[in-house]
Amino acid sequence: MEAMHPVPQLVAVIFVLLLVALSVNLLARRSGLPYTVLLVLVGIGISFVSDTVPALANMESALSISPDLILFVFLPTLIFESSYNLDTALLRRNSLQILALAIPGLLLSTGLIGVIIWQALDIGLVASLLLGAILSATDPVAVIALFRQVGAPGRLSTLIEGESLFNDATALVVSKILLGILAVGTISGSQLAGGVVDFFILFAGGLAFGVALGYVCGLFIGWLDSNPVFEISLTIAAAYLAFLIAEEVLHISGVMATLGAGLLLGSWGRLRISSSVQISLEHFWDVLSFVSNALLFLLLGMQVDLLELARSWDLILWVVLAMLVSRAIVIFVLLPLFDRLPGVKPVGFGYRFIMFWGGLRGAIALAIVLSLTDYPFKDLFVALVTGAVLFTLLVQGLTIKPVLSLLGLDKASLADRLALFERDLEAHQLAIERLPALQKGGMFSSRIAHRFNLKSRQAISKAKRKIKRFRQRELGHDEELNLFFLRALSEEKSHYQEMFNAGHISETSMRRLLLVLDHQIDTLKYGNGIEDINGHSHYEFIEHWLFRLLGDHTPLQPLVERLRISHINRYYEVVWGHFQGSRHVLNSLEQLAQLESTPRDIVDQVLERFRHWNNLASDKLHRLNHDFPELARLMQVRLGKRIVLLAEIDTTREQAQLGTLAKGAAEQIEVSLQRELKALRGLPIPDLDDDPAKLLRRVPLFGHLTETELNQIAAQCEAMTLEKHDQLVQQGNRSDRLYIVSRGIIKLQSKTESGEQHLSTLIAGDSFGESALMGELRTPDTSMVAQTPTRLYTLSRNNLNQLMAQNPAMASRLKRSDARQRQIHGITEENRKGTERPEGSDEA
Repeated sequence: MEAMHPVPQLVAVIFVLLLVALSVNLLARRSGLPYTVLLVLVGIGISFVSDTVPALANMESALSISPDLILFVFLPTLIFESSYNLDTALLRRNSLQILALAIPGLLLSTGLIGVIIWQALDIGLVASLLLGAILSATDPVAVIALFRQVGAPGRLSTLIEGESLFNDATALVVSKILLGILAVGTISGSQLAGGVVDFFILFAGGLAFGVALGYVCGLFIGWLDSNPVFEISLTIAAAYLAFLIAEEVLHISGVMATLGAGLLLGSWGRLRISSSVQISLEHFWDVLSFVSNALLFLLLGMQVDLLELARSWDLILWVVLAMLVSRAIVIFVLLPLFDRLPGVKPVGFGYRFIMFWGGLRGAIALAIVLSLTDYPFKDLFVALVTGAVLFTLLVQGLTIKPVLSLLGLDKASLADRLALFERDLEAHQLAIERLPALQKGGMFSSRIAHRFNLKSRQAISKAKRKIKRFRQRELGHDEELNLFFLRALSEEKSHYQEMFNAGHISETSMRRLLLVLDHQIDTLKYGNGIEDINGHSHYEFIEHWLFRLLGDHTPLQPLVERLRISHINRYYEVVWGHFQGSRHVLNSLEQLAQLESTPRDIVDQVLERFRHWNNLASDKLHRLNHDFPELARLMQVRLGKRIVLLAEIDTTREQAQLGTLAKGAAEQIEVSLQRELKALRGLPIPDLDDDPAKLLRRVPLFGHLTETELNQIAAQCEAMTLEKHDQLVQQGNRSDRLYIVSRGIIKLQSKTESGEQHLSTLIAGDSFGESALMGELRTPDTSMVAQTPTRLYTLSRNNLNQLMAQNPAMASRLKRSDARQRQIHGITEENRKGTERPEGSDEA
C-alpha cells in the first residue's frame, strides 16, 4: 500500500484523534470521571502500545506536541473562550483576590518552589526559579468542567478560572525574564529593576492592547446587519490577532492581549452582537474549545515517556512536594492577608482548600518547558514538569470531586434547587392545560388522557410536598424574599433584553438600565437585602454643575447645547425603559406567584416595591413630557414605526417558511427592513429649529426685512440657557432686550397686593420685549421665569442701534413696523378695556 503524503496523513491523524476524544467524552459522562484526565490516560495508553502497533506509531510520529502548537494554535482559543464566558460581575467583585493570586501569589510560589528545588537538587538558584515559574501557572480546565457538572458555586469557579487566566501571563513573562538572566549568567540590581519594569510593561501593555482590539472588533460587529458569518469570524480574528500581534510585533503578553479582548467582547461587546447570532457564537466557541482541549490533552498523554518518568521518580517527588507546599502557603497564608482589606469579601476555608487542591498544572507549563531550546537542563526539566503535570491531573484531578462532596460544595444554590422543584410543578400544570386540546383534535383516547392527567396531578402534589419541605428546612423568610426578588429582577432584565432586541431602547440606555439592575442583583446576592437605589440621576443636577461650568458665552457653546439635548434625550429613554420594565414585572409577578410556591405576603412585599419604582418612573415621565414635549412626540412616532417594521419582518419570515415568498427575495426584504429598524433604534437627538434667523422671521417687528438683514441681526443675537425655575427678568427691573424662545417654556407673571398673577406663557417661537428693544423706557410690571430647562436668544438695543446706524433703509423699515405694532396693540388694548364692566353691572 502506498504511503500517505504528509498533509493527508496529518489531517487523518487529527480527525482520528477527534473521534477518540468523542468516545472518551461519552465514557466520561457515563463514568463520572474528569474528561481531561481520561484523555491523558488514553494518550498514555496510545503511547505505551505504539511500539507494537504500526498504525499507532505512525499516528504518534505524525503529530507531536510543540510549544508553538500550544501557544499559537490551542492557547488563543482556550483563553478567549474562557474569558468571553467569564462572569465579569463576579470577576470584578473578586478582582483583588484574583490579582493577588496571579501576581504576588505566582511570584511567591516561584520563589518557594525555586528555593526548595535549589536546596534539594543539584540545580542552580536561577534555574530552580525558572522551574518554579513554569510550575506555578495553574490550568483549571479539568476542575471547571467538573464544577459545571456538579453545579459548584459561581464564585469558586470565578476565583479558580480568573486566577488561571491571569497567572498564565505572569508565568510566561517571569519565565522570559529569568531566561534572560540565565543567558547573562549573573544577577544584578539593575537587572532585577529592569525585570520588574518589563513585567508591568508586558502585563499591562498586553491587557491594554487586547482591550483596544476588542473594542475595535465590537465597533465593527455593531455596524453589521445581523450577519453570523462576519460576527463569528471577527471574534476568531480578535482572539488570534490579539495573541500574534502582541507576541510577535509589539513583544508584550499575548495571553493578556487575548484575555483583554475576550473580557471586553464578553461584557461590553455582548450587547453589540445580534441576539440571533449570540447562541450560534457561543456554540461555535464551545466546539472550538472542546476540539482544542481534546487534542491538547491527548497529545500530552501521547508525549509521556513512562520509562524516563520512572528513572526520575525521586526528583519528581521533590518537585511535587515543593509545588504543594508553595501552593498551600499562597492559598492559606497570602490570600487571607488580602481578605482583611476593606470592602473585600473573605474566601472561606472550604473555598480555599478547593483552590489549593484544584490548582492543577497543564498546557502553559508544558509550552514553556518545551520552548527551552539549547538549554542544558531541558530534558530534565521536561521530565520533571511532565511528572508534576501528571500528578496534578491523575491524583488531584481524580480526587477533586470527592473533596467537593466532603466539603458540601457540590450542592446547587438555594435558588437553583428551588427552581428545579418549581420546574416540575410548572411543567405538569402546563401538561394538564394542553391535554384537552389534544383530545379536541380527535383520535385520542380519553382513557389515556385521563391517565396522563392523573400522573401529572400526582407529580404536582409531589412537587408541592418537596417545595414545602425545602422551605421548612432550608429557607427562612428573608432568604425566600431574596429569592423571589431575584426572580423578579431577572424577569425585568429579560424584558430589557427583549426591548433592546426589538430596537425600542438604544445600547447606551440598555447599559445604564443593566448597570442599576446588576447593582440591585449584586446587593441581594452579596449584600444586606434589597437596596432602593435611584440609578437615573436627574438631568438638572448634571446640567447645573457641568453645563453652567462651561457657560453660554464660550466657543464650546454649540457643542455644550448639543450635549445638553443628548443628555436629556438619553435620560428620557432610560426613564421610559425603567417604566416599561417595572410595569412588565408587575404584570408578571402574579403569574410567578400562581406556582403556589411563594407565600402571598412575600409576593405583596415585592409587588409594593415595584409599584413604588413604577410610580417614580411614571412621575419622571410626566415631568419630562411636560418639560420636553418634542421628545415625547418623537418617541411615540419612532415606536410606531418600529412596531410596523417588526410586523413586516415577522410576516416576511412566515411567508418564506410557507414557500409563498422566494427565499432569496425574503432575505433581501428582511435585510432592508433590518437596516431601517437599526436606524430607528433608540431615540436620537431631535433636530430642533435653533436657527436665530428663522426665529427672528417669526417676530412681527422683523417681518418685512430681507434675508440679508435678518442674517445680520441674527449674528448679533446671543444664546442663553436657563435651568428650571431660573428668573430671566425680575419685576421692576428695566430691560432693553428682545427675548425669543428656541425651546422650553417661559412664564410671564406679576406680583400684586392680592398675590401672584399668571399673565401668559411663551413657548418655542414666541418673543417678548419688542417695545423695549425699540426704545420704550418704562419700568416693567412683569417677571419672566423658566418653567422648564429653556434655550433662548436675546438681542440688545445697543447692538440693534449699531446695525440701524449702518443701514438707514433697514432702520426706516423697523421704525415703520414698530409704529404699526404699537398702533395694533393700542387698538387691542382699547377694545379690551371697552369690554370690561364694573362689578355688579347688569349683563346685556
